[in-house]
Amino acid sequence: MTESLNNLCHAPLHPQAAHGLRLFNAGEYFEAHEALEDAWNAEPGKVRELYRGILQIAVVYLHITRRNYNGAVKVYFRSQRWVRDWPDICRGIHVEELRRNAEAAIREVRRLGIERIAEFDNSLLKPVVWDEKQVEKKKYICDRCGHEMYEKNCKVTCPNCGNRFDCSDLNIYFD
Repeated sequence: MTESLNNLCHAPLHPQAAHGLRLFNAGEYFEAHEALEDAWNAEPGKVRELYRGILQIAVVYLHITRRNYNGAVKVYFRSQRWVRDWPDICRGIHVEELRRNAEAAIREVRRLGIERIAEFDNSLLKPVVWDEKQVEKKKYICDRCGHEMYEKNCKVTCPNCGNRFDCSDLNIYFD
């Protein structure tokens, strides 16, 4: 592992990656793949490879739930390229635990084989352990004075001019 990977791990998690992890942990593996792919496409740096590895593990789990032996095994081995070199914990994601859990799942898939994959115990598909405090916060810029605004308890306030709005105001649609 290089020092540069360690440095990348202290930055916040992309919001779409966080959304993808929530979906992954809810067992919505296809949707998790889509959200993590959005994060992968939006992320300019090397950490996008970590997101790519996690989204591929989501696909492995999807193949397992659909009892697709060949797909699960193929994508698992591909996913390892993207998750193997990361530190144990990166951007709040417990990467080493994810690697071990995915390995245990694929080991059981291979033990069962193509003929018995229907016997796979889905309780072996473990959630991704991660720290939600590592998520990148949205930045709001005051439309009155241009200062960065701060959010607390769904209230967004400008410390410079006092401009304030409620988070629910963000749901207003303009034509």
